[in-house]
Amino acid sequence: MARILGVDIPRNKAMKIALTAIYGVGRTLSLEILAKSNVDPLTNSNDLTEEEAQSIRKLLEDSYNVEGDLRREVGLNIKRLKDMGAYRGVRHRRGLPVRGQRTSTNARTRKGPATAIAGKKSIKSLK
Repeated sequence: MARILGVDIPRNKAMKIALTAIYGVGRTLSLEILAKSNVDPLTNSNDLTEEEAQSIRKLLEDSYNVEGDLRREVGLNIKRLKDMGAYRGVRHRRGLPVRGQRTSTNARTRKGPATAIAGKKSIKSLK
């Protein structure tokens, strides 16, 4: 199992899919990285040679902002919005959707599981 930027690459997967285990690397970037490092995208991650792994590692470190650096950058951007008091920062602070989605229904991913309101009667119990 190859280890790139502190992430264990999944076993027995095509390299174009296996590289997406790295934070900040999606399908398109994965194909771009493999093309630049002369590795076949369909190569199984188990069959990756140490030289190929080293070339991918070097390319990622030199040219792309991924994993720890990217997480830090995103975290700092959110912190900046919160400190400024920007609308998006307030939404982050309150744990509500940031990009304009409705909240009267849905938004359960951001708001968490629904909680019952004490003392509220349902319509059926009033009849």
